[in-house]
Amino acid sequence: MLYYYTPSMARLLASVALCASPAFAETPRVVTDIPPVHSLVAQVMEGVGTPDLVIPASASPHSYSMRPSQAAALQGADLVFWIGTELTPWLEQPLENLANSATKIALLDHKATTTRAFRELEDMVEADDHEDHADHGTHQNHDDHADHEDHSDHADHGEHGHDGHDHDGVDPHAWLDPQNAVAWVDLIADTLAAQDPENAERYKANANSTRAQILQTSAKIADDLKPLHDQSFVVFHDAYQYFESRFNLSAVGSIVLNDASQPSPARLSQIQAVLQEHNVACVFTEAQFSEKLVNTVVEGTDVKRAELDPLGASYETGSALYLNVIKGLAEQIKNCLTR
Repeated sequence: MLYYYTPSMARLLASVALCASPAFAETPRVVTDIPPVHSLVAQVMEGVGTPDLVIPASASPHSYSMRPSQAAALQGADLVFWIGTELTPWLEQPLENLANSATKIALLDHKATTTRAFRELEDMVEADDHEDHADHGTHQNHDDHADHEDHSDHADHGEHGHDGHDHDGVDPHAWLDPQNAVAWVDLIADTLAAQDPENAERYKANANSTRAQILQTSAKIADDLKPLHDQSFVVFHDAYQYFESRFNLSAVGSIVLNDASQPSPARLSQIQAVLQEHNVACVFTEAQFSEKLVNTVVEGTDVKRAELDPLGASYETGSALYLNVIKGLAEQIKNCLTR
């Protein structure tokens, strides 16, 4: 869905600009894209300030139309933390138009981020047959992060993003690997401290606390899911390979690969065959998508269903959301595969 910069919105933003405080107030004005990123930033900023959120958890980030209030937040931003064009290609133009003077940090471009390539159904089945999940299709970014504030090298991602990706790019759902979140917390704290040295110690202390909580939660999830490594399941769309790989789980298929298009009858038949051939225990739905396709796939079988929430639609937006998301994924997967 395209972002439209209408004359009425322009007038509204102009009036907001007249009332805005100076560019650098006591603390940076920070904007984030999705709730999990907002949560990580909120934890680092706790006691200092609160970031704004562009995309609510109830909406799909792959296609969203901003409201005027969200556009106004972008216009007033000093800092923007977002996953990158791979997740929200539609957001690139508003960032250029409205937040042109802000420092923009694309987290997928951070040198410590572990990224994974898109996969096809055949890749998922082969992985279940059993390659090493920990290393399959991964790499870390090694370019210096400062070189990535200019995103001109990503200008063509609009053609290959989730509105029509060809599976040759980077899977953007990287927040579902807790190790990426740990790396991002440090990046967030360093970036905030550079713009707000007066509160640098607070950012650092908050980052240390957040990192410890994520690592502790991740270790518990690994223990809880260890008995389920040989259980096969199918997801609604292929958003979970970061979580699967971190915790050695076995998704063998996804109903949708391209988040913006309906699967063909042939695709549904493929998934139905996978259910039988791989003794699939559970099919997972998502709050942002219709259950009708899942109902079609599991019709006539005794395969169980449960809902996964990768964006945090089930939780209150804020600092606790990120940990709730990864704990919730683990709980839903465990309950569906063991009950």
